[in-house]
Amino acid sequence: MTRLTTVARALITTFAALLASTAPGTTAQAGTDPKAPKDFVALRSVDPTIIQEMRYVTPHNFVGERIDGYRQPICILTRPAAEALHKAQRQLLRQGYSLKVYDCYRPQRAVNHFVRWAEDLDDEAMKGEFYPNVDKTRLFADGYIAAKSGHSRGSTLDVTLVKLPAKPTRPYRPGEPLVPCFAPKGERFPDNSIDMGTGFDCFDTLSHTLSHTLDPRIQGRQRANRLLLKGTLESLGFVNLAEEWWHYTFKPEAHPDTYFDFPVARKSLAGAH
Repeated sequence: MTRLTTVARALITTFAALLASTAPGTTAQAGTDPKAPKDFVALRSVDPTIIQEMRYVTPHNFVGERIDGYRQPICILTRPAAEALHKAQRQLLRQGYSLKVYDCYRPQRAVNHFVRWAEDLDDEAMKGEFYPNVDKTRLFADGYIAAKSGHSRGSTLDVTLVKLPAKPTRPYRPGEPLVPCFAPKGERFPDNSIDMGTGFDCFDTLSHTLSHTLDPRIQGRQRANRLLLKGTLESLGFVNLAEEWWHYTFKPEAHPDTYFDFPVARKSLAGAH
């Protein structure tokens, strides 16, 4: 090898290293991500039997795309919330049901993504399923979207019930025809959960829980199903959000005043490799 070739290769190597160190690549960005406090855990490490269908890692949500900050389909919660959910699961398994979580800890960057989407009034790609009767200009005023979410504090989750043995839920196919989230269960997207009267993340008054409004449209088995979920979780310290039958927060919260922004990923947790 000539001296000229050696020098040329050295220059190329140096230039490549310089580009790598200055480019805003995902590897460099990942290295600067914040980490979760030590009391945050993966729900699966506390109770591997709880079904997880993490919607915001997929395009099947009201935005229509993967949400910022969701890198892996895992549920992360504060340990007290996860352990309380484990106790609820033990009770429900004896009755032939399993809990299923749609969302748990939510980073602030994901909430920011929701806000940007809500401000873009031209983007109504998923309106037909998730908010057919709501004008998008009303999302903030009606409380469906906010700049802060209790999910970011780590003790809040979105949850439902599945009758055992659990049937698989088919994958959502982007571009498929959308059916309103409040349509009869046999017509809306085929979620394997029991009938709660609406699908998850349904922006409609039908999603309000019984403590908020005695909507006469929620009766019979739908009402009983909501009460089973609500009664089980509330007996173990969870508090329901009146506007959403699926939304529960474990009290007292471990971090009642802190909104975290670490990504939803195993690497965010203490001791993760």
